[in-house]
Amino acid sequence: MSPEARFVELAPVVVDRRWRRVRPPGRFRRNEVGRRRTVTCSVLLVVALVALAAACSADPGVDAGSSGTAGDGRGGVVRMLTHDSFDVSDSVLDEFTAQTGLTVEILRQGDAVAMVNKAILTKENPEGDVLFGIDSNTLSRALDEGVFVPHTSPGLDRVPDELRGDAEDRVTPIDHGDVCLNYDVEYFATAGLAPPTSLEDLTRPEYRGLLVVEDPASSTPGLAFVLASIASFGDGWTDFWSQLRTNDVLVVDGWEQAYFGAFSGGSGEGDRPIVVSYASSPPYEVANAEVPLDDAPTRVVDASCFRQVEYAGVLHNASNPAGAALLVDFLLSDAFQSDIPERMYVYPAVEGIALPDVFTRYASVPTAPLSLPPAEIGAHRDEWIDTWTTTVLR
Repeated sequence: MSPEARFVELAPVVVDRRWRRVRPPGRFRRNEVGRRRTVTCSVLLVVALVALAAACSADPGVDAGSSGTAGDGRGGVVRMLTHDSFDVSDSVLDEFTAQTGLTVEILRQGDAVAMVNKAILTKENPEGDVLFGIDSNTLSRALDEGVFVPHTSPGLDRVPDELRGDAEDRVTPIDHGDVCLNYDVEYFATAGLAPPTSLEDLTRPEYRGLLVVEDPASSTPGLAFVLASIASFGDGWTDFWSQLRTNDVLVVDGWEQAYFGAFSGGSGEGDRPIVVSYASSPPYEVANAEVPLDDAPTRVVDASCFRQVEYAGVLHNASNPAGAALLVDFLLSDAFQSDIPERMYVYPAVEGIALPDVFTRYASVPTAPLSLPPAEIGAHRDEWIDTWTTTVLR
């Protein structure tokens, strides 16, 4: 397959291929690195997908245990739907292709919330075979809607039981992380103001006008922060948000706007020194600094952190379910798991994977992250978002 770059437009997306990456144009990734290679899509791809769809049955589950035989997913194309933050080294992707003969088409869907909504709407005729990046805060709805089919990956025996999100193995845990308050170290040192150490601190007058958050209706970290407030305050969570509104909280649509646009610390270009981001944002700042840093310019409020687990699953009615199962299995391989900390700034789900030095030195690992049962989130998420919208925006 030729690595030379060519460009083709398919609706409003850019098609990248060798490992063919399809994503919306613009800057929407946490780690915008790597060289893009593009080629024109061939009509033969459509023919191949139709043939694969005819050869494979999508339900009630997937067995990829006998790779290398006709109809098992070896060779051809497997399509993976994912969010815009997905990033992995070309060498890792090449390893999967070498093992299976499969070309992976990566279709970026925007934010994880938009990705899940679209997957539900198109579940009977999905655009992909695998979905990667659904998290524990949006999982219940997708499971209830029948988006995934069962597949028990052999790599699950190396994943802690507490990360598994479904007793039927319709999804496989791939990574985890924490959504936390981050603050600008320099701002607080210069202002002579102690940084916040709890959610309650944000309502105090000395922090007025300092916080930027994301809208939970359109942003997964925004939703996680609302869930953190519910886990912390219970029925009093709306009082907390009413006080934040009084204290001049700034609400933006998504993480990119909040972190790069409104936040003052690290890569941010704004004037708000507190932002809802990730526990892994400080090591990101060190690893991607134009000038080497002795310390991270941002830090995390550990008491604010809410745990998120990201999953992958084989989609119901996938055109290539056997190939999809092989890809899900590969996402738990040492090659993929070792690559993701410095590419997507998340922690591997597999135990025993060595972390890069920048993680061990600068990442915050909360000892008791906030959480809520996925079933409770699924039952009340829409209601909570509506209540938050009424409380904060109206």
